[in-house]
Amino acid sequence: MDDARKEPGKEPGEALADTRTARITEQEALAMHAEGRPGKLEIRLTKPLTTARDLSLAYSPGVAFPCLHIHKDPSLAYDYTSKGNFVAVISNGTAVLGLGNLGALASKPVMEGKVALFKRFADVDGIDLCLDTEDVDAFVNCVRYLGPSFGGINLEDIKAPECFVIEQRLRELMDIPVFHDDQHGTAIVAAAGLINACHLTGRDLKSVKLVINGAGAAAVACAELVKAMGIHPQHVILADTKGVIYRGRTEGMNQWKSAHAADTPCRTLAQAMEGADCFMGLSVKGAVTPEMVRSMAAHPIIFAMANPDPEITPDEARAVRPDCIIATGRSDYPNQVNNVLGFPFIFRGALDVRASTINDPMKVAAANALALLAREHVPEEVSGAGAGRGLRFGPDYIIPNAFDPRLISRIPPAVAKAAMDSGVARKPIIDLHRYARDLAGRLDSTAQAMEAIAERVQSNPRRVVFAEGEEERVIRAAIAFRNAGYGTPVLVGREDRVNATVAGLGIAMPDGIEIHNARLSDRNRAYADWLYARKQREGFLLRDCQRLVNLDRNVFAACMVAAGDADAMVTGATRSYAQTLEGVLTAIDPAPDTVLFGLTLMLARRSGTVLVADTAIHERPDAATLAEIATRAAAAARRLGHEPRVAFLAFSTFGDPKGSIPGNVRDAVKLLDQRQVDFEYDGEMAADVALDPGLRAALYPFCRLTGPANVLVMPGLHAAHILTKAAPRLTSAQTIGPLLMGLSAPVQIVGMEAGVNQILDIACLAAHAALPK
Repeated sequence: MDDARKEPGKEPGEALADTRTARITEQEALAMHAEGRPGKLEIRLTKPLTTARDLSLAYSPGVAFPCLHIHKDPSLAYDYTSKGNFVAVISNGTAVLGLGNLGALASKPVMEGKVALFKRFADVDGIDLCLDTEDVDAFVNCVRYLGPSFGGINLEDIKAPECFVIEQRLRELMDIPVFHDDQHGTAIVAAAGLINACHLTGRDLKSVKLVINGAGAAAVACAELVKAMGIHPQHVILADTKGVIYRGRTEGMNQWKSAHAADTPCRTLAQAMEGADCFMGLSVKGAVTPEMVRSMAAHPIIFAMANPDPEITPDEARAVRPDCIIATGRSDYPNQVNNVLGFPFIFRGALDVRASTINDPMKVAAANALALLAREHVPEEVSGAGAGRGLRFGPDYIIPNAFDPRLISRIPPAVAKAAMDSGVARKPIIDLHRYARDLAGRLDSTAQAMEAIAERVQSNPRRVVFAEGEEERVIRAAIAFRNAGYGTPVLVGREDRVNATVAGLGIAMPDGIEIHNARLSDRNRAYADWLYARKQREGFLLRDCQRLVNLDRNVFAACMVAAGDADAMVTGATRSYAQTLEGVLTAIDPAPDTVLFGLTLMLARRSGTVLVADTAIHERPDAATLAEIATRAAAAARRLGHEPRVAFLAFSTFGDPKGSIPGNVRDAVKLLDQRQVDFEYDGEMAADVALDPGLRAALYPFCRLTGPANVLVMPGLHAAHILTKAAPRLTSAQTIGPLLMGLSAPVQIVGMEAGVNQILDIACLAAHAALPK
């Protein structure tokens, strides 16, 4: 959030390693960045280039025509190129996170990550540019000539005071937005929290007395923004390592500090804090003492934003002032000041109106929009992701959750309107309400839902048994499960084998992981007796049940779940789906009055998420089974944030060509007609008809679906397997599943080809299914 801060006696990076927010290991992070194609970015084509005609249109001779049109009218570059949705993320690596001056090359992982956040949260494309220079003139001269390629410039991780000079000069030289997120992103999100904290404490923002500790990039930007929002300049006091920045001070000063020098008798931070309404910290751990907090005004507002550890923790502050409202930069406390709430959406709005700059009105608009969003009713899927509590506007919720799907439809329109009102928009948006609706559908909601699921599990950890606990990738997934804060992983396996595998990975077995040897467990007798009582009238003898519990890890793990010794179960890495399911069903039944089926999520880059069912159980489902699968799959789509549009697939479309197989599909549609369900559905139809509204409109205008189908009900297991196995290898689509639906207990079965991340994702979903409804 700010230029590098190094604690005394520590090398850069040590503080980062010590932080309690670290839920991943160094090995996991390095493996994630190295596996597959190294890094986090790649280039994808947006136009087909498969035929000679495609090449002629995209390149020579066809490319000459847009070149000539842009030469005549430069604004057409936004219509014929990617410029209007393309941001350069630029750094020289002089202030990388909390790690200090690592240089341009070492900053590249962070810059790639920033580009990924632009794409993930606001569908803004970007590229990272790491400049190997600390010379301000060289940096500026390099960037100033990049304007034709980009719609905006995001400066990142550049130390103060050089960052001020670079941004100011580039804003003067370029006619596209130049935005140093370390300054303004932090300021905007903090300002949103300040607005709401003042609202809750009955303060008038204009009369607030504010102390800011730190005089780096973010601190100066906070001072500038709150003054632009109406706080009286003489009510804002800045302090740095040498004390209060007051008028007449000469030691350690520069022009940016001098601009905020206050006319005050205070010389120390402690003196400045006496009677202050609000404190903003962008400095170092421990800079604020309980005594300083005690001396503040009634209902003090504290933004302790130092990374990785705050100036004072919420627990320490509340111990002396229970009436305080406190925010930090950390995700494990309420009210996280997180830059990702700002920069993706600010650029989204600026790009969409082709703004020439990002000015103060646009920043204020973003802060106000964030503040107002926090006061609204929080959707259930977001509220469930809170830190062990429902999210509701109040002292512990003054800043929106970073995964709130409404951010993209609230912040960019506010920024766009401010750009238009302040005269810097070159392409005004006429209908802002329609613009907001379009933005809401721009990102696939499945990713948002998955993040919310993960956060809810972190807030309500579960015991999940990993049945194949001796497998290396299963052990890695269990360690990742524990490190992610999802709960307690229970590995079923021989302790010596598990420990040997962990030692072979070059790591120590983390605390909080249990190992259960099925043969030696003190629960064997109880499980065998329970299983015998369950299966004795199905041809099982007691010794059969004892053998299954002792030797079949899936049966043992399923008994743990059935007996309440574990909340959920993950298996499947070493056996086929069918064999694994047979072992699970020995101890756990399908839920009553439902159907057991497999649901696979297919996540495509452009078309979004499609749910495919059944992908695991029914070789040739009858009409009643198809209808039930459709109903359950539609409910799952809603839980993932989609309004279901169900297509029953077949080789034929509405009777052409004729055949016996589509008869079950047509009968399933009739059954849903009789039930009067509350979701869109139709069939039978071919896959291209289901996914292409234009094709349906041209040939089948009577079809009930109003958009592309997002739930595909397959006519049989053969077709489902062909689709879900082939598509990921022929396209860029990713799959999750098949998820086992309809069992009476939370059990999930991964494919034998599943990697560590897939096993982890499925384990998280199993844990989520075990949460109280």
